[in-house]
Amino acid sequence: MKSICGVEGVTAWGIKEGKYGLALIRADGTAAGVFTKNLMKAPPVKLMEERMKLGRLSAVMVNSGCANAYTGKRGYEDAVSMAEVAAGCLHITEEEVGIASTGVIGRYLDLPLIRDQCTRVSPHLERSGKAEEMAARAIMTTDITEKHSLVRGEGFSVGGITKGSGMIAPNMGTMIALLYTDAEVSPQTLRKALKDASRRTFNRVVVDGDTSTNDIALCTATGKAGRVKTGEFSSALEECCRQLAIQIAADGEGATKLLEITVIGAPSEEDAAVVARTVAESPLVKTAVYGADPNWGRVIAAAGRAGVRFDPDAVNLWIGDGRNRLALVKEGEIVVDLARAKALMQGKKVVFELDLASGTGRATAWGCDLTEKYVEINGRYTT
Repeated sequence: MKSICGVEGVTAWGIKEGKYGLALIRADGTAAGVFTKNLMKAPPVKLMEERMKLGRLSAVMVNSGCANAYTGKRGYEDAVSMAEVAAGCLHITEEEVGIASTGVIGRYLDLPLIRDQCTRVSPHLERSGKAEEMAARAIMTTDITEKHSLVRGEGFSVGGITKGSGMIAPNMGTMIALLYTDAEVSPQTLRKALKDASRRTFNRVVVDGDTSTNDIALCTATGKAGRVKTGEFSSALEECCRQLAIQIAADGEGATKLLEITVIGAPSEEDAAVVARTVAESPLVKTAVYGADPNWGRVIAAAGRAGVRFDPDAVNLWIGDGRNRLALVKEGEIVVDLARAKALMQGKKVVFELDLASGTGRATAWGCDLTEKYVEINGRYTT
């Protein structure tokens, strides 16, 4: 088991039928959530923002194929009905059911299908590698690969699955992330840890610059492993989220390369994060990465429009493939060896490290290249 079913107290299953899938995960415990900052929040997000004030979940159900977004009053009522369906199948309290939806915006849920799928999925809940695989596949839309992570702490575990490939520029948590731990964690500690982890991981992933209407991350702590040190738990949760965030970036729609941007020497960590995200979301940088074109000027130009003050004539810039590194700029002077730089861009991962020489702030953001396939996927997304 490589993710959620590696956590004590978690059972799962899922089903995928064409574009429409449903994942059901059973786990009782303390819970927290982070949500999209998009003004056009989908009804499932609005419902969960209210419900998560209770700080507890007994199960989570996610449907794929229909986002139930921009659906007004009916959409909200359908979100409530969706939670009721899961509660009825699992014989639990409806207020303790977490829900999330992903897929096409502006279409209503097919509640009869969701009811039918939930009825068929709920008897199969189990703790196994097959179960987490079925759940991870069920929530995929344009994703090519499942996304799993399991981090072992001192006597406890943190696991998670995500979906996300397009409309990726989170401003809260992620597209959809379902996280679990068997550590015993208070609601207050869990909320802070999830918020901090999201800020340093999911919030630093950029595929196309669009923040989804349905972004949601939920974390449930079953407490089966007992109390753990707050710092150790927070570090494990952040590492789990980081692994998932990188998988999202690598699976961006149409992507052929993972793009990693590390900014050091910034006035603050937040400044470094702003610059790293700005570079990662630049269409000019992303297309240069696709073409294996070591156009260092695009990186510097993107950094310069990020709104963070630094001296462009003092910066240092390197390019790498995750194993080897080559200087492109030293203290503002161009030193690039184009042939060697281009060779470093031939693999599946391209890394830029930018030193702003303006402080001690450091942050990393992740993205991917921009290809013709992205246009093809999104030019026909609803048809």
